Amino acid sequence: MNKKPRFITSRKPANKTLPVQAEACVEKFSHDMRGIARVAGKTVFIDNALPGEKVRFRYSARRARFDEGSAVEILQASPQRCVPRCPHVSLCGGCSVQHLQADTQIVEKQKILLDQLIRIGGIEPKEILAPLVAEPYGYRRKARIGIRQVKSHKGRELIFGFREKRSNDLTNINECHVLHPTIAQQIPALKKLVAECDGKAHFSQLDVAVGENAAALVLRHLQPLSDGDRERWISFAATAGIYMYIQPGDVSSIQRLWPEQGEAYLSYRLPEFDLTLRFQPLDFVQVNFEINRPMVGLALQLLDPKPEERVLDLFCGLGNFTLPLARSASEVIGVEGVTALTRRGVENAELNKLNNVQFHAADLNEEITKRPWAKVGFDKILLDPPRSGALQVVKGIARFNAQKIVYVSCNPATLARDAGELAQLGYSLSKACVMDMFPHTDHVESMAVFERNA
Repeated sequence: MNKKPRFITSRKPANKTLPVQAEACVEKFSHDMRGIARVAGKTVFIDNALPGEKVRFRYSARRARFDEGSAVEILQASPQRCVPRCPHVSLCGGCSVQHLQADTQIVEKQKILLDQLIRIGGIEPKEILAPLVAEPYGYRRKARIGIRQVKSHKGRELIFGFREKRSNDLTNINECHVLHPTIAQQIPALKKLVAECDGKAHFSQLDVAVGENAAALVLRHLQPLSDGDRERWISFAATAGIYMYIQPGDVSSIQRLWPEQGEAYLSYRLPEFDLTLRFQPLDFVQVNFEINRPMVGLALQLLDPKPEERVLDLFCGLGNFTLPLARSASEVIGVEGVTALTRRGVENAELNKLNNVQFHAADLNEEITKRPWAKVGFDKILLDPPRSGALQVVKGIARFNAQKIVYVSCNPATLARDAGELAQLGYSLSKACVMDMFPHTDHVESMAVFERNA
């Protein structure tokens, strides 16, 4: 075990009406991977505290049913505690559990998934599959870095970084160990560049997107760029070899600064299915390609589409699952609420010469079973919804009477809720697993297989 840090400091003072500090023995993790303790008969959620530890913590909030705080001294450390790589970890909300060994993080996330399934859904999987894991650092290919100027004792101070934990304030970062190295190594240069710009007071964020062919940055700015600032960003991009875009308005206003000509798309490969998927910098794609590849492979293995079967892919995005499914099934219908992503799906189907797949834009909170493309029905269904889950969809798609449903989830609470609904509609939860899509964070990604009862 690495030598443990004994003192953890925060620049945020506790509310003066609360006791400043207290000691506690941490019993277990909460669903957002904070330590849970009991102090004077009341539950306390404690940041930077691990199960089994004795900590001194600083109160940050008091509520009617529970209190909140952050550990400032580890009195008795867990064997699973480690020294975080990042010096910003006590404040930055980008990582919340970097102090826990990576191989233990996924074990705890599996416990959270199973607890939520039982407690919320009243259901347990018949089989728990091995977790999907990969390199826990340098994995993040999509991110949003905030830019703000704030008043300080030094005058106007530039803040460049991610949101603080449970706050809209930004943490001023100099390095990031989960961001893909292509961009992470440019953080000092980017901070210097922003500081030198005439219009920095009107910059709000930098969106990061890293494909396997290139990386891109999108600068969101609230006032037109000066000619000097435009040249500064072009010069940086050309030197670093990073595509540079500006966004003076909404998503439709995005403009490429550099290079002026040539390939405009980023892309990634799914070699198991001989597929290349192209995307634009602001398109949704999975942030962790090293997990995405085995995730897609496992989803198809579990769904097991046959050459004679018709498959429905809901919340399909730009075709991450849809196109691999089309390699095996007779026909695949991909449905997504964002029209720009369905257009990208069509482009990717054409790029990969697939003619047995259709993409449709639809509000998936509304009835879909009567749409023309749905009337024939489906043999199997794949779901990959947002954090809010797919309750309305689940209630409707049971009418298709599909043999099998694979549900890819980024929120175990809504998965558990929807799993309970599927159980009521005649499906059994046969298999489930967790996937370490976001190492060092409290995000729990999972996959579940539901099979129609005989």
